[in-house]
Amino acid sequence: MTILVDALTVIYNAGSPAERLALRDVSLFVEEGSCVAVVGLTGSGKSTLAQTLNGLITPTAGRVVVDDLELTARGLRGGELRELRRRVGLLFQFPEGQLFAPTIGEDVAFGPRQLMMKPREARERARWALRAVALPDDDAFLARSPFALSSGQRRRVALAGALAMRPRTLVLDEPSAGLDAEGREEIYATLRELRRQEGLTLLIISHDMSEVVALAERVFVLREGRLRLSGTPDEVFQRGEDLAACGLLEPPLAQVAGLARSRGLLPAEPDALTVEALGEALAASLMVDAYPRMEREPSVPLGGDERHAG
Repeated sequence: MTILVDALTVIYNAGSPAERLALRDVSLFVEEGSCVAVVGLTGSGKSTLAQTLNGLITPTAGRVVVDDLELTARGLRGGELRELRRRVGLLFQFPEGQLFAPTIGEDVAFGPRQLMMKPREARERARWALRAVALPDDDAFLARSPFALSSGQRRRVALAGALAMRPRTLVLDEPSAGLDAEGREEIYATLRELRRQEGLTLLIISHDMSEVVALAERVFVLREGRLRLSGTPDEVFQRGEDLAACGLLEPPLAQVAGLARSRGLLPAEPDALTVEALGEALAASLMVDAYPRMEREPSVPLGGDERHAG
């Protein structure tokens, strides 16, 4: 499922003294099965864009096209709006705060029940979704309270609730916010596996550049409601000055690469922005620098100066 955002403008409270421009003439394209990131400071329009993608917010101008569904300022009919929200799942920041049911099974099955599924079918859909996020699906686990779980597990239960609707695209607003390092890695591994197994399209809303490097194949940078930069993570993070103008810092690896370039230690860019690729590029550069020195410096016999032997 592809998503086209075409000249999208969103104005809150249009025509009133509280009028505020949230998005202005934003255009981007999300390929089916890809993982893209939308980044920017608070107030840049990231969350507004996310909520427009599944119809929670209606465009003031422009359009959002999800396959054959087109959302414009006219909105969508009821049936089409429900279908859009089924196709595009949205997980807000700190989604575990959306958990409400007394048991995990009831919470994850809530969405399917709204699709008028029979209780048994909805429960089986909940079991599938829990397995998809690497959580148990046995009766004992389904009967537990979601509030008795760790923060990382609660977030995965919330993710399972979105997956139970079987969307083709998931929009996640700051998916790792508030989690410790272990919880972040669990969420990242779960999202990668969902892409591999289900072919999901992922759109990550984030201000964490390390998260973007870990997950995304393409990055869109918003500033004050406008799209300022786009490209692969490698392309975007090489533009440190442009990122800084958007109030963002490069990820730590990009900062290391920039420092190495400034010291003349990295004449060529690494193949990718990973620890391994950066290490190989630095090692190759240092080896090239070492060869001229080895040719200039005379070798010294291991036994020292032979004139003094004996």
